[in-house]
Amino acid sequence: MAHQPIKRVEEMQGVSRDHHHALLLAFKINKGIGLNIAPDRIRKYILWFREEHLVPHFIVEEKWMFPILGEDNEKVQQALSEHKRLLDLSKSAENYNTMHDFAEELKAHIRFEERDLFQDIQANATQEELENIQKHHTDYNFVENTTDVFWK
Repeated sequence: MAHQPIKRVEEMQGVSRDHHHALLLAFKINKGIGLNIAPDRIRKYILWFREEHLVPHFIVEEKWMFPILGEDNEKVQQALSEHKRLLDLSKSAENYNTMHDFAEELKAHIRFEERDLFQDIQANATQEELENIQKHHTDYNFVENTTDVFWK
């Protein structure tokens, strides 16, 4: 079943762009596994991405987006649980199996946020809340870590 493109309000587009880069992370991990790249090379990239992109992204979501729906919201609870799991998995991804699991869970998490949770946030946020998301999200031109482009 084809999904309709999601119309994201301008104030939330930067956070959605982060998801694009995270999906590319999952692709790179699986590509590296397919090429039999040494796990420690892939792990270095995962840990770099975790600190430079994943952690700051989660902070914006947890501090400026999730409160719009409230901490008791079931979808917010799911996202918070998945954030913790993804951070734990990214730290423990040391072999192909755990790396693959991390990549697959990351993709599923992004699909959930984009197709479900973000739709609810967008529908319920005030203009001021949307502006706070945009103000606190550091939108930047993604700078790739080209120290070891194992996926090429």
